[in-house]
Amino acid sequence: MDFLPQDPAILVSSVNMLLRDEEYDTLEELCFAFNREPEEMKDYLLKNGYVWSESQEQFRPVGYDE
Repeated sequence: MDFLPQDPAILVSSVNMLLRDEEYDTLEELCFAFNREPEEMKDYLLKNGYVWSESQEQFRPVGYDE
């Protein structure tokens, strides 16, 4: 993957897949590989209905993050 998608749903899917398949160990590592700031990504996705779940190490729809 050369770049991260801009569409929120596709971005969540891509990030979760890369973390699940262990291409990257952490969200921070993934973000830095694509020249993105982790907090910026979290804020962008939160505005679009997704929240970062530390315990599950993935983005989840707001309300399903527990």
